Amino acid sequence: MEDRTIRIIYGDDGRAMARQLLEAADAAARVGPGGKILLKPNLVTAAPADRGGTTHTEIVRGAIEYFQAAGYRDITIAEGSWVGDDTDRAFRVTGLDRLARETGVGLLNLKRDETVAMQTPIGKIRVCKTALEADFLLNLPVLKGHCQTVMTCALKNLKGCLPDGEKRRFHSLGLMKPIAALATVLHPTMTLVDSICGDLNFEEGGNPVQTNRMLLGTDPVQLDAYCCELVGLRTDEVGYLPLAEQYGAGSMAWSPADIVALNEPCPAAQGRADGRLVKSLGRSVRQDAACSACYGNLIRALYQYQEQTGRAYGGELSIGQGFRGKEPAGLGIGNCCRRAARHVAGCPPTAAEILAALRNE
Repeated sequence: MEDRTIRIIYGDDGRAMARQLLEAADAAARVGPGGKILLKPNLVTAAPADRGGTTHTEIVRGAIEYFQAAGYRDITIAEGSWVGDDTDRAFRVTGLDRLARETGVGLLNLKRDETVAMQTPIGKIRVCKTALEADFLLNLPVLKGHCQTVMTCALKNLKGCLPDGEKRRFHSLGLMKPIAALATVLHPTMTLVDSICGDLNFEEGGNPVQTNRMLLGTDPVQLDAYCCELVGLRTDEVGYLPLAEQYGAGSMAWSPADIVALNEPCPAAQGRADGRLVKSLGRSVRQDAACSACYGNLIRALYQYQEQTGRAYGGELSIGQGFRGKEPAGLGIGNCCRRAARHVAGCPPTAAEILAALRNE
């Protein structure tokens, strides 16, 4: 029976968190003796991860350490940045080239890889051969917004396993159908989602939202559907998701019983460097020792509210562990603010749950 568990962990140590998630899922048992392991991060452009657009290098380090400790040596980091950007430069800027040298793993620019024409529901798609031949493909996307597909995470990250010509063709086809079709022929063994500080609305980063969490699952369609809930979107707003399910690439179905948290959120460290847009969205928020995941979900809900209504939310909002046992003003966010006149339950509540409450004000 397929394991449809989605594991989630909170914190800011990506290296340790990656190892803990992979250990909890017994990922090494899925590789097989002498298996080839391919780690596919998101390096859409040459930018540091704290801008919200690329996978944190320490997460990749944690994955390498986990598999090496389990006895595996044939491990490669592979990526192909978006058209017009230099993948080798992205390796240098993010430090993945140095990580590969330090750990003795391979480093492959997929723009130079051989390709294979694979038959899909919309016709043939050329896919990088190394990605297809991996015994264990670990997909390492960033959960973030996207100016064309609204959200990008597990499924869209696989687009980096295409030659540049196919990437251009995907855009000419409108992105949605080809992204869904690609998922029918390129199957990650597991997907480890970097949701430390994904960008609010752009694939390349610039408006990071600190949520300090990571997720691990086996069905990328299910993971993307759950991530929609986390960031306040309906699955039908991310057009490739229903299509991927229709094409047989996976199932969007998930239930609370599928979600297993390895720990609980903790208050965010002081001095969070929010971008201008994030600061603007949070100007009406009273926060006291708020956890990053809870605060980040609130910011995403406020952004969705503004996008949908054309105006900023004008009511009072309270969030954080400092409000435990008190009666905070306005709408309370999370279980810590349960004594507010109105509150959104959850630890943390999702952006979708918060958005629904904002719209009912």
